[in-house]
Amino acid sequence: MQFQFSEEHLMIQKAARDFAHAECLPGVIERDEHQKFPKEQIMKLAELGFMGMMVNPQYGGAGMDTISYVLAMEEISKIDASVSVCMSVNNSLVCWGLEAYGTEEQKQKYLTPLAQGKKDGELYTGAFLLSEPEAGSDATSQRTIAEDKGEHYVLNGTKNWITNGGTASIYLVMAQTDVAKGSKGINAFIVEKSWAGVTVGAKENKLGIRGSDTHSISFSDVKVPKENRIGEDGFGFTFAMRTLSGGRIGIASQALGIASGAYELSLKYSKERKAFGKEIMHHQAIQFKLADMATRIEAARLLCLKAAWDKDQGQDYTVSSSMAKVFASETAMWTAVEAVQIHGGYGFVKEYHVERLMRDAKITQIYEGTSEVQRIVISRSILK
Repeated sequence: MQFQFSEEHLMIQKAARDFAHAECLPGVIERDEHQKFPKEQIMKLAELGFMGMMVNPQYGGAGMDTISYVLAMEEISKIDASVSVCMSVNNSLVCWGLEAYGTEEQKQKYLTPLAQGKKDGELYTGAFLLSEPEAGSDATSQRTIAEDKGEHYVLNGTKNWITNGGTASIYLVMAQTDVAKGSKGINAFIVEKSWAGVTVGAKENKLGIRGSDTHSISFSDVKVPKENRIGEDGFGFTFAMRTLSGGRIGIASQALGIASGAYELSLKYSKERKAFGKEIMHHQAIQFKLADMATRIEAARLLCLKAAWDKDQGQDYTVSSSMAKVFASETAMWTAVEAVQIHGGYGFVKEYHVERLMRDAKITQIYEGTSEVQRIVISRSILK
């Protein structure tokens, strides 16, 4: 077993850290407060090759491994989780899904600009459309319908809680084609936002990750060419589940970054703030909090890296990614709450950042599979 990062890994980690501090930290509080989408930061991420990190260079990607992706996600999430979730969706859910299961024509047309994060000088990203008003954790209950009309499908329905919903150029949409077949009647489609019948709803006013754009997306008689279906007929649900397994590595890494960011701010603050005549780091109550933070974060990091290693080695990473996500997300929530406590009254105001990290942490326990769903995945495996 090797516990040392390669020189390339360390370079990627440093590049992500430098980017986060130079480009994401300035204005992060204002972007959160005003729900401003970080377009400038995403465009610069694209220039670094971070919007298609794991995509083969023949399709415009950076050709990096999943461990590199985890390292970059952690560093950026320490500073701005709104930036990192846009990066995660584009990498884990959209680019990976297309590269793994798309046709060569689909890859040339859509994957290449997605991996580069831009097309004709403009931002070009994707979104993953699975959740619906009545289909969250129960992803089989799809109400969005794609009627087979011969040379094309006609798409009708509504999707909820879509990250990148307003800024994405293309959507990967799961829809029911044959209700009688249940999950085996679901297909996945590539839908362009500019097509007639596609409507983007109002931006959601969220508790956390307020800079990222989350919308509902509606489809009214949208014509989808047959060549835009991903995989064989009925492959959509399998496509979604396999894609989400990789996506959970991204969200686990985001949660890890939020926890790490809260811990680093708390450690720094404990060396500056005085109480009862000495820095609070000398009080055992604070020391124990910091010790528990550091221990849980290290455990979460190792789980994230194990899932990434499994994926890079071509092994089944369904369970390891679920373990990483459930533990890292709960670590993020716990650590952020403790960070606010360490900061005391200062932790309750925006200037010190930890209240934002606490709000951002919560969603990592919910999206791309709730903690409850992760425990179902894990328990099914160990009880076989």
